[in-house]
Amino acid sequence: MIKSVYKWQDGMVMVFDKKGEQIPEYQGQYENVKESILKDAPPDTVFSHGFWDEAELLKVVPREEW
Repeated sequence: MIKSVYKWQDGMVMVFDKKGEQIPEYQGQYENVKESILKDAPPDTVFSHGFWDEAELLKVVPREEW
């Protein structure tokens, strides 16, 4: 089950389950995986945008803004 989803500034998406394990079938470029993630993610899924600067920064965002 999807627990957390990260969309990085380059459009790459990483998805993790509640154990912190990656879920490869949902990972890839945003435009290729967005629909399946939004369809399958339960309401308590945490959506984030990730940015690389001097340090990695994750910003939690509402599902609608992801």
